[in-house]
Amino acid sequence: MISGIGCAARVPYYVDTYGFHTIHGRAPAIATGLKIARPELEVWVTGGDGDMLSIGGNHLIHALRRNISIKIMCWNNRIYGLTKGQASPTSEFGKKTYSTPMGSLDRPVNPISVALAAEATFVARTVDVFNAHMKEVLHAAHKHEGSVFIEILQNCVIFNKDAWASVSDRGNRDENALYLEHGKPMVFGKDREKGLRLNGLKPEVVELGNGVTEKDLLVHDEADERLGYLLSRLGPPDFPMPMGIFHRANFPAYEKGVHGQVDEARKKKGEGELLKLIHAGDTWEVT
Repeated sequence: MISGIGCAARVPYYVDTYGFHTIHGRAPAIATGLKIARPELEVWVTGGDGDMLSIGGNHLIHALRRNISIKIMCWNNRIYGLTKGQASPTSEFGKKTYSTPMGSLDRPVNPISVALAAEATFVARTVDVFNAHMKEVLHAAHKHEGSVFIEILQNCVIFNKDAWASVSDRGNRDENALYLEHGKPMVFGKDREKGLRLNGLKPEVVELGNGVTEKDLLVHDEADERLGYLLSRLGPPDFPMPMGIFHRANFPAYEKGVHGQVDEARKKKGEGELLKLIHAGDTWEVT
């Protein structure tokens, strides 16, 4: 378990495994090095929305696009919690915080959209209080070979209470959470009376009945990253919040490619010696 800095970076202390509590924003880079050096290990990364999407945004994007087999969990509470309540990259437009007392003028980052644009081969979302659902998502991530990004919606009870109340509260989740299931129509609602369909290129919420059936609804396809991106743009108040696996694809894992090239080089040139490498070609002696 590799972490950066922040509240979510404390996770290595709470799990029964080896862990590194590293530096702000660099957890994906350090996890990349570990996975290449020890490809037999299962490597998980944990960090918050500030850690991952601000100072660590560049490291996150390149770890995902490389498709190295690390499992990244981004705990999104829409605030900088450890540093006492400043606006984070995912804070809402107009959010009043200690660092934005008149309201944030930044448009918030959409973590799922970023992960899909970065070509991650496994992209998912769950909620901190959806215990059974989170377990399913984490287990699916465990089995995936390639880059994993999981957004975990989380409330900060001190500095941003009820950040995701529209989907996390028991009284709201049935109406506002859309659970994605591969190959199945997109149905939601307390009595499963609502659905999501396309009107041309635009999604719309419809009531089932009066001639509208599940055959009219969008069917989830984890292989279609375009559909995943469309779903990543949805959420309350106009749409339900999609939960589950947005996109999953098979693509060669980065660490296997690296070790394949190393093996090929060894076959051609042998094991090699460090001193010979240092003195090969042009060298300079500084006196």
